[in-house]
Amino acid sequence: MFLLITAGLTLILFFIVTLPLLIILELVRLRNPIAASKVAQPVVKAGFNAVLFFAGSKVIKLGLENVPKDTPVMFAANHRGILDAALAYASLPVQTGIVSKKELRKVPFLSWWMDLCCCFFLDRKDPRSGIKMILKSIENIDNGLSMFIAPEGTRSKTKEMNPFKEGSFKISTKSGCPIIPVAISGADDIFENHKPFIKRATAVIEYGKPIFLKDLSDEEFKFVGAYTQKIVAEMLEGHEKYLTKNPSRIAERKALAAAEKDVEK
Repeated sequence: MFLLITAGLTLILFFIVTLPLLIILELVRLRNPIAASKVAQPVVKAGFNAVLFFAGSKVIKLGLENVPKDTPVMFAANHRGILDAALAYASLPVQTGIVSKKELRKVPFLSWWMDLCCCFFLDRKDPRSGIKMILKSIENIDNGLSMFIAPEGTRSKTKEMNPFKEGSFKISTKSGCPIIPVAISGADDIFENHKPFIKRATAVIEYGKPIFLKDLSDEEFKFVGAYTQKIVAEMLEGHEKYLTKNPSRIAERKALAAAEKDVEK
């Protein structure tokens, strides 16, 4: 409960302190959205880092050197928890917009900052919204802004990923930008696995090497989503060593040990 309160108070304090800047940036956005985003993202990054810190979370950031600084990219990540976006913005080294679910549009302050960061609110039930998302993402990439998307479409409720939607990768295939596979672990250990409470846990976000479409075979290009997902799955396997002390992982091991004893009896 204590960590939930401290994280919540940090978030509220962030909104209060940054409100004047938010208003100024909203005015800037009317003339130049990309310029407003350049200022907004470092502020949001600092805010999310503060929230994660006061939530007692340790974030391990791997592979940042794999992210090109001279060209926009499409980040394709697995989706484990509602804190995935926080983990992304707390670590992203380049200017990036995130594709998020439309429900976050209704969250005041947060959605305003997301707008400033050139995020897109996707209605997963409306095919037209998906088309608009792809077109807007391509426009952002043409303007030098990377895009971060979770091609599963929704959070996985098990340890297995949902299939990556091939349509999401039109952002890359139509714009020609490289794809950066992103593997996220432990976000659910912070909140989802024991909500409504927050517990101290380690989370990992890893950026893989760029996937250049020109280097893919015809089959890999045709199913670039599946190709990317395979890489993400391989990256996730290397994260387990960082997560062994997370409360939910300890509980899983105890439950498994108890089940094995019952079988032996």
